[in-house]
Amino acid sequence: MLKKYSRACIKEILETVKTIAIVGASSKSDRDSYKVMKFLMKNGFKVFPVNPNEKMILKQKCYSSLSEIKEKVDMVDIFRADEFILDLAKEAIEINANIFWTQEGIYNEQAEFITKRNGLKVIMDECPKKILLS
Repeated sequence: MLKKYSRACIKEILETVKTIAIVGASSKSDRDSYKVMKFLMKNGFKVFPVNPNEKMILKQKCYSSLSEIKEKVDMVDIFRADEFILDLAKEAIEINANIFWTQEGIYNEQAEFITKRNGLKVIMDECPKKILLS
């Protein structure tokens, strides 16, 4: 079962982050992924949207997969359904991300296990925007 970090600890973790890949990013302004991406960009994070069905989101080039991003990704933030989480965890490990994050309502025990085993910090069922605003 996931060890939940305190909000203060999560804020400290976020202070180490400069780059974030948002998997499941959307160009639709009513979607949470769009709102979170916009907020993170306004707050100084470099964001890489990942969605094979999009070309550009908020004037940022959209990538079809994590492995397509050529810069260092500190944090992978997931806006996808549970059935995709384990494969995304494996991709996050492959690109040497530091933090594996799933949005509210998303928890996957296998993904937690393999990412922790590979040295990533794991935060699940949380929203970085809400944490930063708290």
